[in-house]
Amino acid sequence: MQNLSKIADSATIDFFSANTDSELALTMVVGGIRAGFPSPAQDYIDLKIDLNKELIANPSSTFYGRVKGFSMQDAGVEDGDILVIDKSLEPTDGDMAVCFIDGEFTLKYIKIEKEALYLIPANPAFQPIKVSDDNNFCIWGVVTYSIKNHKQKKPVTSSRKNRKNKNF
Repeated sequence: MQNLSKIADSATIDFFSANTDSELALTMVVGGIRAGFPSPAQDYIDLKIDLNKELIANPSSTFYGRVKGFSMQDAGVEDGDILVIDKSLEPTDGDMAVCFIDGEFTLKYIKIEKEALYLIPANPAFQPIKVSDDNNFCIWGVVTYSIKNHKQKKPVTSSRKNRKNKNF
């Protein structure tokens, strides 16, 4: 996230503006990449993708956030991951959202009930938060994508140990 303008930070999320002025067309594998059995290599790769256009529908209201903490780890969002956050979207029940409550930002699922709103973590070590009229609260933005760095996160599993001398 170099060359991004940091606009704010908190204990749970660092916020950056989304710069969509530049274009960077990256080569994309046509037909996708299989996560099951290997498929024959393709002889050509001709599709280009621009992540600015792919991930950002509303540039003027979209921001990036770097996650700090572990309350959403069971949803696959971990410490250090990057979020694409759209402030223009109307939040709906079940959305993952960046919320501001009582002076702090938090990342949670929102659960909308007839008489109450809850902020639901995706880690059993954290408790849901019931939002009341006494809270200073707003849904700051809806998370549309998350981006993670897989290269820096390499847990050693027993299956990886068993394959160390094989070419997979």
